[in-house]
Amino acid sequence: MQKKHDVLRDPVCGKKMNPNKAYAKVKVGKDTFYLCCPVCQSEFENDPEKFINKK
Repeated sequence: MQKKHDVLRDPVCGKKMNPNKAYAKVKVGKDTFYLCCPVCQSEFENDPEKFINKK
């Protein structure tokens, strides 16, 4: 479970961000991904597996 002070990374651009201030959140299966802007949201939604499996 995430806490209010947790800092996450956008899976597309890698930007660190507070999940409470994310532009968008996208649920894939049981996981929720937080995205910083409309461009990252669009890229992620077009091919989520590309970013989920990115190391």
